[in-house]
Amino acid sequence: MLGLKDILIARQNTGNLLRNTPLQHSFLLSERVGSDVWLKLENLQRTGAFKVRGAINKIASLSVEQRARGVVAPSSGNFALGVAYAARALGGVPVNLFMPVNTPASKVDKLAEFGSKIFLVGEQYDDADDASMEFQREHDLTYTDSFDDPLIIAGQGTVGLEIMEELPDAEALLVPIGGGGLIAGVSVAAKAVNPSIKIIGVQVEASPSAYLSLKEGRCYERYEHDPTICEGLAGGFGIVPFRIAKDLIDEVVLVNEEETREAIFALLEAEHLVVEGSGAVGVAALLFDKVNLKGRKVVAVISGGNIDVDLLFEIVGEHLQREER
Repeated sequence: MLGLKDILIARQNTGNLLRNTPLQHSFLLSERVGSDVWLKLENLQRTGAFKVRGAINKIASLSVEQRARGVVAPSSGNFALGVAYAARALGGVPVNLFMPVNTPASKVDKLAEFGSKIFLVGEQYDDADDASMEFQREHDLTYTDSFDDPLIIAGQGTVGLEIMEELPDAEALLVPIGGGGLIAGVSVAAKAVNPSIKIIGVQVEASPSAYLSLKEGRCYERYEHDPTICEGLAGGFGIVPFRIAKDLIDEVVLVNEEETREAIFALLEAEHLVVEGSGAVGVAALLFDKVNLKGRKVVAVISGGNIDVDLLFEIVGEHLQREER
């Protein structure tokens, strides 16, 4: 269904439109958790998250006629940013974006700068997805799924390719899971280079769709989630990622909201990195012993950094008050 060749083609398609993001060693986190911890910094990617990789690969594959008509995409925020950036970089493709009403203002404000049409619909990602598909049918546009598309997954797989090229002796990867596009692509790339590498997905307790899908052997494509600061991981697990990744993922672990907040602060304090909740879950899994990786060389994928400023201030304030600084 998807192989290393597809990911190599995706890298050619994305070309100089993306950054080869840093793979940074964390001495402080390594000391704290007892593993050799490396961080793949997709929070430093263009638009502040990994999702632009798949968006560029998808839009680059469209015909001239499809580009002229435009695209429609559902998103919790980061994929919308990726699509908007890709559409502009590839020649001004018209973009219509559907997002939940609770999408962080920081992401909506960034999108306004690209000139995209923005529709805020419903409380959940699935509500925005339903509205986007109806809009696509009415206007004959190209529907661009944020994770349930092999072209999107191949683009996200370039993250894994970069990790394995720079750190071929990595023993385990900690990858956030929402819809599953990132972990599916990363798993294909990493296992193609090193079949023995351990792929561990990390999901938030408020929306354990991938955890349940892989545990029960059936895909939860829709999932009505609880409130979470990891809005990028909320909702269902894609059927295409499920089919690709079910035999490649070694384990899925869950972290809660407080553990994620602790990880956000730890990354800010120890590494001076601004990371959103969805991007911090891998580090949360390490900090709270959700994985048994002592003494192993581990890469945590920091998938994005588009955190709402008010939330970041709230988390920092909690720690300052607790520690009476």
